[in-house]
Amino acid sequence: MKIAWCITGAGHFLRESFDVIMEIKEKNPETKVTTFLSKAAEEVIRMYGLDKSLSNISNGNYLEECFYEREQGSSFPKAGRMLLKKYDALLVTPATSNTTAKLAYGIADTLVTNAVAQAVKGSVPVYIVPVDIEGHIESKMPYFIDREICMKCEICPPVKQCPNHAITDQIDLLMCNGCGICAKSCSYGAIRGGLAKIKVRDIDSRNVRILGQLEGITIIDHPRKIIDVVKECKY
Repeated sequence: MKIAWCITGAGHFLRESFDVIMEIKEKNPETKVTTFLSKAAEEVIRMYGLDKSLSNISNGNYLEECFYEREQGSSFPKAGRMLLKKYDALLVTPATSNTTAKLAYGIADTLVTNAVAQAVKGSVPVYIVPVDIEGHIESKMPYFIDREICMKCEICPPVKQCPNHAITDQIDLLMCNGCGICAKSCSYGAIRGGLAKIKVRDIDSRNVRILGQLEGITIIDHPRKIIDVVKECKY
């Protein structure tokens, strides 16, 4: 089976999406996954320490490449593969509210939204996991410094041991690679990840409903359900 996997810049459902795609490949070694990354996805994957996992999923061989939006110019030529029916399915997981809104109103000005548009035109089934469906969500956060716990040590082990020099009095998430060395080296437990409870905006819920009514697109409410989608596509 050949899968096109689009990733956007959401932290919510990100690790779960990676786990599911890895599981699919482990159970079906012949499966090929091409990954399409938005600019924000590239940053967030690094923040969450998932770079190595990405290279294990898409190793660079034909139909197993990683295509980065920053390298694709304004015409996104690799999205044209959808018209050539190179893939059995296109997955967008996780999909940010921004991507969902653009897709709901037919805007295709990014690598991911263009890939979806071309997939629909090429009759490649599209399955999307939005992060903002309705109600409230608990989103996993990257590492941060809890200032109420931080003792402002004169010699700070996390600062000295950070391989990317991402820590001063805060963590620069654009430099952080999510390795977790800082959290392990802080004696006071002042550096940690965590969960943030987030309210889904009405407009985001409405855009998900609109998107779900469009031809060729199916909304999935959790990455785990991609397993069933792949089985259906395969058989």
